[in-house]
Amino acid sequence: MHCAPLLTLLTLLPFVFADTALAQYPDHPIRMIVPQAAGSATDTLTRVLASALAEELHQQVVVDDRPGGALTLGLDLTAKSPPDGYTLCMGPIGALAITRHLVVPLPYDIARDFQPIALVARGQLLLAVSPATGFHSVPELIAYAKANPGKLLNASSSNGSPGHVGGELFKFMTGTDIVHVPYKGGAPAINDLMAGRVQLMFESLDSISPFARSGAVRALAVTGDHRSTAFPDLPTVAEAAVPGYSAPTWSGVIAPAGVPRPTVDRLNAAINRALRSPAMRQFYASIGDEPAGGTPEEFAASIAADSQKWSEVIKRAGIRLE
Repeated sequence: MHCAPLLTLLTLLPFVFADTALAQYPDHPIRMIVPQAAGSATDTLTRVLASALAEELHQQVVVDDRPGGALTLGLDLTAKSPPDGYTLCMGPIGALAITRHLVVPLPYDIARDFQPIALVARGQLLLAVSPATGFHSVPELIAYAKANPGKLLNASSSNGSPGHVGGELFKFMTGTDIVHVPYKGGAPAINDLMAGRVQLMFESLDSISPFARSGAVRALAVTGDHRSTAFPDLPTVAEAAVPGYSAPTWSGVIAPAGVPRPTVDRLNAAINRALRSPAMRQFYASIGDEPAGGTPEEFAASIAADSQKWSEVIKRAGIRLE
């Protein structure tokens, strides 16, 4: 006679425990993997976000830098981690939309093995030239490149980087022959740009903007769809001379596939709140990036769209990782 209430209780127990686990999440520190080295632009962004996110979640967020393998080592570690919400990764556009077309075979599948959580930052590249050149505008640069094929050297932080593919798109759309020179990191490339050993570079704002502001390199344009708040007087490449040119950047938080939807939603809401914190706003203002946010589905759509775009550029340019 008392069996029915007992059966009902037993049926509800899994849901009770699930709700309790969700209410307690997170109950220990969260690891945020960075697929680049300490001190990189992605690492800096992640550390600012980790601090703001820790305040939202009332739990420590530990940054774990795992560089190497053209951004694949950190992502592979993320993909193979338990999908419990305690391992996250800051995925830059290079890792999620560019190198996936350059490293074959990848040890993971971007669409299958990762759960997008939230887009964190939208940024741009800066087209800068060496002060040793006489270029003061994008049209002057293009005119010289057309008249002197193969004589200009375009530095980038690495093969397959956003600056590399952004430069290839520029060459294709302007019909110019400019030689790509890959470096092992943005710092040595910027040093050679300042010294005049290379003539131009497409580099992330947060890496090169201090040198542009000091005059150590000469800024000509930004690569996004609109002007940067950090350099409001600089035109976009499209405004300056190449209609339709667009090479923005972004970074966002991902997790292993299979994280329960309630945990995804909780993380997404916490990140969206963290992006509005004074520390994050100050960080964005200092480098010219913009807060992003939005839903996991919107982030997934950005990954898919830019993956398609850069796949076509990479195939057309015949880019290979060495």
